[in-house]
Order: sequence, then C-alpha cells, then structure tokens
Amino acid sequence: MTKWEYATAPLLVHATKQILDTWGEDGWELVQVVPGPNPEQLVAYFKRPKQ
Repeated sequence: MTKWEYATAPLLVHATKQILDTWGEDGWELVQVVPGPNPEQLVAYFKRPKQ
C-alpha cells in the first residue's frame, strides 16, 4: 500500500507557474488549489509517495 505525505504552500498569483514547477520538480503532485486569505493569494495542496 502506498503511503503519502502532504504539504500546503501559498501561491502568489503573479508567480503561480514558477512555484508549481518547483514543487513538481521535487516530486510533489498538485491535489487542489483553494482561495487564500486575500485576493492575491491562493493555497496549494500537494502530495507525494512517502519514502
């Protein structure tokens, strides 16, 4: 059975692609993006297999 680890990270609207690419290079898969505390910010939820 696969075990997972999870993380959340703020996403700034003007740097979304760069932030997502960086997390992806580290093996994280984007699960969901939800609104953050202000209109300029989103929160991303990631998962990856636990090693």
